Amino acid sequence: MRTSTPARVGQYTALLAYLVFLAFPFLWLVSTAFKPPRELGSLHPTWIPENPTLANFRQAFDEQPLLHAALNSLLAALAAAAVAVLIATPMAYVVARRRTRLAKAVTGWVVVSQAFPFVLLIIPLFLVLKNLRMINSVPGLVLVYVVWALPFALWMLAGYVRSVPPELEEAAAVDGAGRVRTLVSVTAPLLAPGIVATALFAFITAWNEFFFALVLLKTPEKQTLPVVLTHFIGAEGVADLGPLAAAAFLATLPSLVVFAIIQRRITGGMLTGAVKS
Repeated sequence: MRTSTPARVGQYTALLAYLVFLAFPFLWLVSTAFKPPRELGSLHPTWIPENPTLANFRQAFDEQPLLHAALNSLLAALAAAAVAVLIATPMAYVVARRRTRLAKAVTGWVVVSQAFPFVLLIIPLFLVLKNLRMINSVPGLVLVYVVWALPFALWMLAGYVRSVPPELEEAAAVDGAGRVRTLVSVTAPLLAPGIVATALFAFITAWNEFFFALVLLKTPEKQTLPVVLTHFIGAEGVADLGPLAAAAFLATLPSLVVFAIIQRRITGGMLTGAVKS
């Protein structure tokens, strides 16, 4: 069925309005990051700074250890992404290839687990980490990130596994390859784009995470970048807008770059898992 011209105009108008709605916070953040204090306190704010300055960036680095916090976030995000993918890959293979009740139960667990809010999870996770003596440690935070990223990583990778023709694995079995050998030598190379996309998604999730890091990390030198950003807000709730916007802009850039790279692969993995062969 062909879509009429008025309907198309309405669709594109709605899409444009949605894009503007999504882009507004980031554009305003960038504008604020380059504004001098006089323009930040103006009663008539403008989109484009009249006298752009880098003073907010210099002040942000002078007031808070942004580089050290970014390094903590980087280490936690990289470790969480690597461990999550390492665990999720064989699990996704079993879920996608074996149509058993256990596989269906795992799929149901993946869907249900995404509905749990952070508040319900933090107490049991805190108690587990306390017993393991991993409170206020980056490895403990990595463990939490792995638990949180694993369900979605499993869901994504299962979709990629289903896109691999089973005939290739059957041919490998005829040649005498076992399950592990087939997974490592045949399936895994074909899953490389999906594994990379899943790892990068887990990285973004861990890089931007705030709540778990705020609760589990108490020592300033171990805090991640999202937690350090809150230090630009005073005890009375008054924010130092210029440095805060500059630091937030720098913290957002890695996520935007990574997401721009993997957004097509993420969408492809979701759609592939929804199509039956």
